[in-house]
Amino acid sequence: MKSADLKLLRWMRTTGHTPGMESAAQALGKAGNNGLIWFLLGVALALLDPSRRESWLICAVLGPLAIGLNYAIKLAVQRPRPVLEGLPPLGGAPSSLSFPSAHATASFAVATAMFRVDPATAGTFVVAIAIALGRPYLGMHYPSDVLAGAFIGVALGLIVPLSI
Repeated sequence: MKSADLKLLRWMRTTGHTPGMESAAQALGKAGNNGLIWFLLGVALALLDPSRRESWLICAVLGPLAIGLNYAIKLAVQRPRPVLEGLPPLGGAPSSLSFPSAHATASFAVATAMFRVDPATAGTFVVAIAIALGRPYLGMHYPSDVLAGAFIGVALGLIVPLSI
């Protein structure tokens, strides 16, 4: 598994890299920091849809809460971020811990919860996938970090109580 993870990471770090793609992945990464994009989207939906305001506000706080839970898992696992000789990461991180990806956890948690509130928000999964794939593309995470984060996020999004 470790060998395949490393091979896939190296492939993601060396394939499809253009200044525009790297800038887009970095921008998505910044938007996903601390679940910010998900918090702002949840608040916006709460303002636009008063009949489901409470559910949208739960979605808004789920992103930052998922980041906190994710950090507790990182502390328990203690997996260092990837280091590829000649391929430095194309971004910074608040910690040196890699597993699981907080961006993937928060993104999939909120996308799943939002879909539960209103299936018309299915497009949030496209954003979640883009944010998650950007992490190994930028060299910030192993692909398995992202996969684990996505699974944890979906589980959180399914179990969080919503006022529907």
